[in-house]
Amino acid sequence: MASKNISFDTILASIRKPGKYFEFNTRFAVRTLPSNLQRMLIIGQRLVAGTVAALVPTQVFSDAEAADYFGHGSLAHLMCRAAITANRYLDLTVIALDDAETAVAASGTLTITGPATTSGTLGLSIGSQRVELGVASGDTAAAIAAALVTELAKYPALPVTAAAALGVVTFTAKNKGTVANQIDLLADCTAKGVAATVAAMAGGSVDPTLSTALAKVFAEQYHVVATPYNDQTNLTTLRDHLDAVSGSMEQRGAVGVYGFDGALASATTLAGQVNHGRVVPVYLRGTKSPAFDIACAFGAVAAYEEDPAMPLNDLELKGISAPPIDQRLSRTEQENCLNNGVTPLEVGPGEKVQIVRAITSYTKDPQGITDISLLDMTTIRTLDYVRLACRTRISLRFPRSKLSSKIPARVRTELIDVLFKLEELEIVENVADNIAGIIVERDLQDPNRLNAKIPVDVVNGLHVFAGRIDLLL
Repeated sequence: MASKNISFDTILASIRKPGKYFEFNTRFAVRTLPSNLQRMLIIGQRLVAGTVAALVPTQVFSDAEAADYFGHGSLAHLMCRAAITANRYLDLTVIALDDAETAVAASGTLTITGPATTSGTLGLSIGSQRVELGVASGDTAAAIAAALVTELAKYPALPVTAAAALGVVTFTAKNKGTVANQIDLLADCTAKGVAATVAAMAGGSVDPTLSTALAKVFAEQYHVVATPYNDQTNLTTLRDHLDAVSGSMEQRGAVGVYGFDGALASATTLAGQVNHGRVVPVYLRGTKSPAFDIACAFGAVAAYEEDPAMPLNDLELKGISAPPIDQRLSRTEQENCLNNGVTPLEVGPGEKVQIVRAITSYTKDPQGITDISLLDMTTIRTLDYVRLACRTRISLRFPRSKLSSKIPARVRTELIDVLFKLEELEIVENVADNIAGIIVERDLQDPNRLNAKIPVDVVNGLHVFAGRIDLLL
């Protein structure tokens, strides 16, 4: 007698013709967990010289491609450079925006006085990019300024254009809007008789609409989204997008990242205004690297780590400039960041900028009560992966299933197997202790629906070790 547990997809029960019929069933072939390759999305402004139009999601594999696609020195190009520098194996997609129609470009100046009484070198840092110019004894301020503009023309990836007049070099951002206000200008000169005085980049206003780009990529899966905009309005837009794509209906879990390099009080205030378990503020005070570079470098490093429960402590952000010693965060300031939803960066051995602890901006529940449930970024990433693993297994095992009285037990068995495999990878723990809490039952209102409750004890990061040393004489 044929077993009642055997069902066929292509062999009909009504066959009368004699024969030996076999079909292939692949539903039980996959017994492992799904991969967790992380994809990153960058949103940044382009230049009209770019070969890729605005609002076209485009994969980028190199600095040179980014320059060609979005224009040399564009915001999108520089963000790609920062991300690829931090993680050369990054799965990166960029969606570019045009400058807003009413936007104003930021500008700054370098005022040179002279003439030089000795030879030397004029150094200029524009963001994290440094340019040096030889100065000869007797060179006038006007001559030095003109020569500097000529030298700057050899660096097409700079985010600014330059023009000289009467010893003053004026820098104008290539992309209009507020982001270029993040670009630091620093100058020094070793030639005696020459002074170089900088007026910071300022005056940039009106950014393009972030929601336009996010709407274009809504249906796609990106695990890390980096934005150059660090104001409350744009971050609220990003927060709403992450809620929508990561929720129970869409189920494409993602985190958003933004950088900040201003005052510590401003960083913590902004994080409090965002207060979200999927938005990660990354803070480094006093660095020459623009905040958008910080966001992209952090996002690229986060995307490199495919184990969702693995902390990012001490990982280096390659390409990010170490701030001067007097600007580096003290231990007390780092603790202030970690208690107020801000991920602090520090400078480690070899002047390498590295992550202290990756946390989200979520610090308060809807009642305003302190809540650490989504403090670490690893928590939400782990939950996303557990959901993916469970959903993948159920989809594979029950692609066209009936809902008989036998199915709930079978589904529960599969979920338990997934959780034990997750425990083997140290992504979740205490599965056996929580197994009684795994419930799979038929819905009381919808006869075609199955409901499940899956308790998950996520593995936490080892962030603090405390020991007492007892002196014995």
